[in-house]
Amino acid sequence: MPAGADGIPGAKTLPLGPDGLPVVFDNGPRAKPRVALTFDSDMTAGMQERLRTGKTASYDNTALLADLRRLKVPATFFMTGLWIDTYPQEAKGIATDPLFEVASHSLTHRGFAGQCYGLGHVPENEMAAEVRAPFDRLKAVPGARTVPYFRFPGGCYDKAALKAIASTGVTPVQWDVVSGDADGATGDKIAATVLAKVKNGSVVVMHNSLGPAAHTADALPKIVAGLRAKGFEIVLVSDLVGAAAGQTAAG
Repeated sequence: MPAGADGIPGAKTLPLGPDGLPVVFDNGPRAKPRVALTFDSDMTAGMQERLRTGKTASYDNTALLADLRRLKVPATFFMTGLWIDTYPQEAKGIATDPLFEVASHSLTHRGFAGQCYGLGHVPENEMAAEVRAPFDRLKAVPGARTVPYFRFPGGCYDKAALKAIASTGVTPVQWDVVSGDADGATGDKIAATVLAKVKNGSVVVMHNSLGPAAHTADALPKIVAGLRAKGFEIVLVSDLVGAAAGQTAAG
């Protein structure tokens, strides 16, 4: 487990690739109808400034969280350190809820490669610390259900970034279904997109940080009902990574 809370016992990571770099996880095995719903807790310095000046009311989607609990939906949250700093009680509640697990989404939500949607850039010598920061913030929380995974802000990475974070021991987790919630889509559109694209083993990326993703909570009940009607079991990312790691070991 990276520096941080004790986490979920037995949460698996993928072995390093033949080049010695972390292997990026996009989806789980396709044999079983299982899908993981993931939520990015984005927070940048600019977002914090908008909160401070009153230009934005909140980046905490409490309605989404309430629906996940009401519908008993397992979910994996990729939290930035700045989101934890801004909403420490909410972060603590998510991290200790048996329905959920928490992984890293960096400290500042800056990009790890290229221009990356104008997010700025993390110097290579700071990348490992950025990965560890959310875990460090949760290590004092008893029962925090952290898992050794990391999602690159904006999904941007290259070999240099993978090399820079290798020492943290995390498995980078991407996705194979983009919900479109961060593009301002309506709840109906988000749900239709997810249900049309999802496959066995899919990892769906969504957001719980409001902003452009203002309608994720509107979409969630439709997504959950649609997945369950199609026979999908909703699981945690750690379940899918564990299955993939088992296949790798067996192979």
